Amino acid sequence: MGQKKIEAILFDLGETLVNFGKFNRGTVFKEAGRRSYSFLKKLKQPVEGFRKYFWRNMLGLRLRYYISLITGKDFDSLKLLEKYGTLKGFKLSPGQWQELNWLWYEPLRQRSWTEPDLADTLNKLTGAGLALGIISNTFVNSSALDRHLAEEGLIRFFRTRLYSCDFGFRKPDKRIFLEAARQLGTRPDNIMYVGDRINKDIKGALRAGMYAVLKNAYTNAGKKTPAGTERIEQISQLPALVEKINGDLSTLNTSGE
Repeated sequence: MGQKKIEAILFDLGETLVNFGKFNRGTVFKEAGRRSYSFLKKLKQPVEGFRKYFWRNMLGLRLRYYISLITGKDFDSLKLLEKYGTLKGFKLSPGQWQELNWLWYEPLRQRSWTEPDLADTLNKLTGAGLALGIISNTFVNSSALDRHLAEEGLIRFFRTRLYSCDFGFRKPDKRIFLEAARQLGTRPDNIMYVGDRINKDIKGALRAGMYAVLKNAYTNAGKKTPAGTERIEQISQLPALVEKINGDLSTLNTSGE
């Protein structure tokens, strides 16, 4: 695989392109619950008291999450909200359902951050002719994740975006990596995959025959770099790494200027 040139790069989302770090899940969920509850009250929906609303949603989410661990399939947060809301008699437009889904995600988005030069780095990579894409294990509906990427000014770089809640499989299942390769129109051995989780990102990418890169994060702190894998501290190191693998790609140093 070392003789193959990199023609495309796929990224994990959380703790790779976008950092969330460690946070108190209970605090974030309660904040999200209050925002979504206020939204429903404002629209005069037949919502129950907040305490019951909060616990019903939290327990329902946990149950679906544990089921997903057993089945290996992620659920879709928007579909879950619509199912629950319909049973409760909520009458919302498609846009309002998406806004409700966003309000459940927004507190997490507000705690996130990216590398300050991330857009410049992605400009260099695309300027060198590399196709970029995303593969993320997530139950968050694509409408919220795409909105987050748009707010960060990043969505324009990623025409190929695969979220596991849209598929019957997720990382490290090599099928989601191969589907991304198909959408990119690139052979797996010409693709670099960058992620932070060894068991899901790195093992899955290697199984699919891709060039694996582990990005340092709290999720892999103290863990040994798997054989056949590069390790980086920041996304900004990728142009030099691609140049090292591909040889003399001078455009990596000049594009985006």
